[in-house]
Formats: sequence, C-alpha cells, structure tokens
Amino acid sequence: MPQFDFRDLDPLIHAPVRLAIMSMLISGAEVDFNFLSEQLNLTDGNLSTHLHKLEEAGYLQCHKSFFNRKPRSTYRIQRKGRAAFERYLNALEKIALTDRKTR
Repeated sequence: MPQFDFRDLDPLIHAPVRLAIMSMLISGAEVDFNFLSEQLNLTDGNLSTHLHKLEEAGYLQCHKSFFNRKPRSTYRIQRKGRAAFERYLNALEKIALTDRKTR
C-alpha cells in the first residue's frame, strides 16, 4: 500500500482561511483587503491575523497606499508563496491519489 506523509502538508497553508487566501491570490493578481474580507466573510481582525502569518512567512507581500484619502492595503503572492502552494497542492494530490488506489 502506498504511503504518504501528512507532514508534507504545509500547516501554514492548511488552515482553511489561509488556504482560501492563497487560492484567491495564486492567479498573481493584487487583491484588496476589503475584497478578501467580503469574499471570505471574515472580521477585519481575523483576516488581518491570517494575512500577517502568511506575510511573515514570506508567502505574501502587502502594499499600503491611500485611495481617495483612505488607507488601502493590497496583497500579492510572492515567489516563495507560489512555490509553497504548489508543494501543498502536490502533497494533497498525492494523498487523494493514494486513497483512490487503495480502494
């Protein structure tokens, strides 16, 4: 029976909110904080915490600016984040395929 190691799943990405954030940013587009908050239906504090963890890991970059005199934060996935997300998807696929082959 093929084996997989669950430790191959990046725990930073595996959290549902952070997985959703990474999925939204993987296209490479810069995404506004308010858009993320609305799409994910999260409080600003909750979303900020998750974004900060991904930013600390070097997976995302935050750009702060002003638009119509209001602060605006946008996020973009970084090369390190793209590579981590790809590894995560590969590990998840390996787990899914292992389960199918054992049936």
